[in-house]
Amino acid sequence: MAVCLRLIVMALLATVTACGGGGGSGGDDAPAQSETATAQEATVTQDPVTQQSSATATDFQVYKSPTCGCCGEWVDYMQREGFSTAVHHPDNLDVVKLERGIPSQFQSCHTAVSEQGYVFEGHIPARDIRDFLASPPQDAIGLAVPGMPVGSPGMEVGDRFSPYNVLLLKKDGSTEVFRHVATADQQ
Repeated sequence: MAVCLRLIVMALLATVTACGGGGGSGGDDAPAQSETATAQEATVTQDPVTQQSSATATDFQVYKSPTCGCCGEWVDYMQREGFSTAVHHPDNLDVVKLERGIPSQFQSCHTAVSEQGYVFEGHIPARDIRDFLASPPQDAIGLAVPGMPVGSPGMEVGDRFSPYNVLLLKKDGSTEVFRHVATADQQ
C-alpha cells in the first residue's frame, strides 16, 4: 500500500511539474497573449518518418496557459507529427473551452481547434486526430482526453504509462469512446 501511495504521489508531482505548477484548465491572471509558433514550432519536419504526415498536415490554433509545460510538450509533439500550430494564451482559458462546447468534465489543460473548427481537448495522440479528420463523425465537435494521463503525448514520465480513453465529443453534449489506448505504443 505504501509503495502504491508513493507512486501516486510521484505521478501527481510529475504532472504538476510538467504543467508549470499552474491550474491546468486555465483561469490564469496572465495578460492575453498570442504568439505564432516559434521558429522551432513553426517548422514542419520533413524527415522520411513524418513526410507522409506533412502531406495531410492540418493547422491548429492552440489555447493554453503560458506557464503550462506539458501543453508546450504536446505542441512540440504535434509539430514532430507534421502539424503546424499557432499558440494563444487567453486571459481565461475556461471561457474558450465553454465557447467551443467542451463540458468541464472533459476538459484538460489545452484546447486545439482545427481549421475546420473541430476541437481537440488535451493530450490526444496525432493518429486519433488524423483518423478523426479523415472522416469526421456526424454531429461531432471533436475529441478529448480528459485530465492529463501519465504517458500520453506531452505527459511522458520515463517509461510510465496509464491507459486512457480518447473520447468523441458530440454536439448534443454526449460522448462515446473513440479509441481506448491501452499501451504507450498504441499512441
